[in-house]
Amino acid sequence: MSLRTSLPKVAFVVQRCGREVNGGAEALCLIIAQRMAAYWQTEVLTTCALDYVDWANHYTSGEESVDAVPVRRFPVAAPRDIEVFNRLSSQLQPRCASASLEEQEAWMKAQGPWSPALLAYIETHACDYDAFIFFGYLYAQTYFGLPKVANKAILAPLAHDEWTIHLNMWNQFFLLPKAFVFNTIEERDFLRRRFPAVCLGGSVVGVAVDRPVDIDPQRFRRNCGVHDGFLLYIGRIDPSKGCDELFDFFIRQRASGLGPAKLVLIGKAVMPIPVHPDIVSLGFVSEQTKWDALAACDALVMPSSYESLSMVLLEAWAVGKPVIVNGRCEVLVGQCRRANGGVWYENFEEFSQGLAFLQEGRNPGVLGRQGWRFVNEHYTWPVIEQAYLDVVASIAP
Repeated sequence: MSLRTSLPKVAFVVQRCGREVNGGAEALCLIIAQRMAAYWQTEVLTTCALDYVDWANHYTSGEESVDAVPVRRFPVAAPRDIEVFNRLSSQLQPRCASASLEEQEAWMKAQGPWSPALLAYIETHACDYDAFIFFGYLYAQTYFGLPKVANKAILAPLAHDEWTIHLNMWNQFFLLPKAFVFNTIEERDFLRRRFPAVCLGGSVVGVAVDRPVDIDPQRFRRNCGVHDGFLLYIGRIDPSKGCDELFDFFIRQRASGLGPAKLVLIGKAVMPIPVHPDIVSLGFVSEQTKWDALAACDALVMPSSYESLSMVLLEAWAVGKPVIVNGRCEVLVGQCRRANGGVWYENFEEFSQGLAFLQEGRNPGVLGRQGWRFVNEHYTWPVIEQAYLDVVASIAP
């Protein structure tokens, strides 16, 4: 038997996976699967969806190698009906603690992605894998898939304090995994408060940052035509990510003539972007362009109120850039406190003061260097790889 076939076989389960899927649980899942391929036979089990809004099938079903990781995709039975889903959500949200399990599971099917083929594969091929690592608690492939392999399931919840985590169906669900992996201290501590009856042991792992050797801020300025100082946002351009408030605050700040001259956006837009001479939307860009932009910016902004881990904060610190984040997000504030690498805001006045602080004298350089040291001390691959090795070993029969 070859060494390769003697390695443990581990499935990573996530709602979407592909080179075009940037950020969030999906990118984290693929990165970890890539790294752990040195120790295990890794495979990603996912759907054919690309768009998280409607889950319409985009990729071909079957197997594909994505950056040397086997990805096995299954079709979504039907696109999400947005109107039905929103109606069910509005009916359910006020009754998180009292709604019936039948109602909640109907909502979860509407949430999606609903892929009976993926669920059937997990069930019928459970014995083919030594462990299943589910990324994200919130979507249908985790809720309906994890119970089928609970005796060998590891959950990376990627949870934060949003209304959905307070649905009572999770009380039993969180008893099922054999082990957990958390992205931040804040995520772990929140879940312990939310589920006091569950033994939520597990490592706080996160992800390492692979900073490219070739990073050129001037290349970004030349190629993208951004020659002024700018604030950078990377991620899905979505009201749920705080982008509507960010646009409002930035436009008000520019009216005063203060702060960075531009706001540059990288990522897919699922909301209208204001037409403004100082807002530049680049859409989806290459990894090289993203890193060049990080090196060129004055600071990175992360306006989301709900995050379980912000990989892009780590990337900004990896190139010595300070950050400004939403102070209502416990996770982002915790990252900034531990790194001493940024400031936070809860209203326009604090946003304005934070930008002023980041433009004063040595402040941005000091914060950026402190963030860089934090990333290099705590987010390295040897530490993270060992944590995943330990968690899979801990559930071995």
